[in-house]
Amino acid sequence: MHKIAPSILAANFSNLGSDITMIDQSLADWVHIDVMDGRFVPNISFGFPIIESIRHLTKKTFDVHLMIVEPDLLIPKFAKVGADVITVHLEACPHLHRTIQLIKSLGLKAGVALNPHTSINGLEEIIADLDLVCIMSVNPGFGGQKFIENTFLKVRKLKNLILEKKSPALIEIDGGVGLGNAVDLIQSGADVLVAGSSIFKTDAPSDAISNLKNLSPNNLLC
Repeated sequence: MHKIAPSILAANFSNLGSDITMIDQSLADWVHIDVMDGRFVPNISFGFPIIESIRHLTKKTFDVHLMIVEPDLLIPKFAKVGADVITVHLEACPHLHRTIQLIKSLGLKAGVALNPHTSINGLEEIIADLDLVCIMSVNPGFGGQKFIENTFLKVRKLKNLILEKKSPALIEIDGGVGLGNAVDLIQSGADVLVAGSSIFKTDAPSDAISNLKNLSPNNLLC
């Protein structure tokens, strides 16, 4: 069954502990944490103290998405403060295989993210080593953007590559995900749905998580 990973980039930063507790008590599977350095993307977001301070509030998987340059320098510290999955960007890693092996050497799951303009062809030589591929369905760095429709085709191509190479990698979609496109994404091959605004900008975030998690078989067959 597909996983739901609420993106706390869209949470209420002044009440972050309560939002993490809400996620913990919900049907969400993972907590998605976007780390931005102001260089790879224009904005700056969560650092080590924030991740460490919320780690004790839930045992759910911390899915840490590094939108940063030179991630190898900081990966060990993110492992230390509580990451379970670390995803780096293909565009930021000139020695991607070495970076993936570093993540795995720390006992964590390793993922690679692709910007909307980046082809999946660059994953052919590394896909068998990956636990996750994150397809950015918006341009990284800002929440609340419109979903890029070409994502569906990209997911199907990636699914075929995963099957061809017998990779264990899950497909994660990040950006503009909601009830309006979740079914089509799952049918295309998505395994993990990252949702921010469609959860935290509603009156009942826990219900929004449940609605995404409990997509009925009839929806998925239509």
